[in-house]
Amino acid sequence: MVFYLIGLGLGDAGDITVNGLNIVFLESYTSMLSHGLSVANLEQLYGRTVLEADRELVEQRIESLLDEARSADIALLVVGDPFGATTHAELVLRARAMDVPLKVIHNASIMSAIGCCGLQLYNFGLTVSIPLWTDEWKPDSFLDKILLNRRNGMHTLCLLDIRVKEQTAENLIKGNRIFEPPHFLTCPMAAQQMLNAATERRKCLGKDQQQQRDNDADEHCCPQQQHNAAADIDERTMVVGMARVGWADQQILHCSLGQMASADLGKYFWLLL
Repeated sequence: MVFYLIGLGLGDAGDITVNGLNIVFLESYTSMLSHGLSVANLEQLYGRTVLEADRELVEQRIESLLDEARSADIALLVVGDPFGATTHAELVLRARAMDVPLKVIHNASIMSAIGCCGLQLYNFGLTVSIPLWTDEWKPDSFLDKILLNRRNGMHTLCLLDIRVKEQTAENLIKGNRIFEPPHFLTCPMAAQQMLNAATERRKCLGKDQQQQRDNDADEHCCPQQQHNAAADIDERTMVVGMARVGWADQQILHCSLGQMASADLGKYFWLLL
């Protein structure tokens, strides 16, 4: 028996067949599904039940699923290409460690489909993930890689946060299986977070320079090499916003970061270059 890790591509699952497989799961938390990849459409297309594999199953109970593959052919369907998410790479490693036969079916990935905007893939540097900020949690480490890419003359693919079946701290502590509505980081939100992060870096740089003049440097301020280039990211910085790449209503917008902060690219799914 075999565990199949199958990529569905970006918009149409018509080329994928699951005939002969005993159990079929759809992993739907690392990416959003287009209309053509909805559970209902997949069930109609394949003529069989498609079970949902949420974060808990894929990240915490995947070994039980792999165990089942010892006696049945099981498929896990994922949007895009299976190796577009580190979660799926970890799954492959676990399957090999458990000596479970595994077969990977590749498909179109957003990592290459972004070429439709006209930018050459060879000119992209490190890919970053931008998290959705909260009032208490505002990590800005993504800015370091963006600045590094800019210093090297490279573009940056920014993958935007998707939060599905998240729990509040209170419900998590109490063990209540109550989940928050899905939350998505949009292009305007990501643009504003980037502007805010760059502004904070510039403030920190100003403090460093003042303290250096006073010979009283604060060692807790952000390192010089991490924010020197923050000054060249502002409202005038040019970016590309992309929405629903590979779908019928795909949108591409080239504008300044300031304009992107108030742009409307329609419903999910977004990314920023």
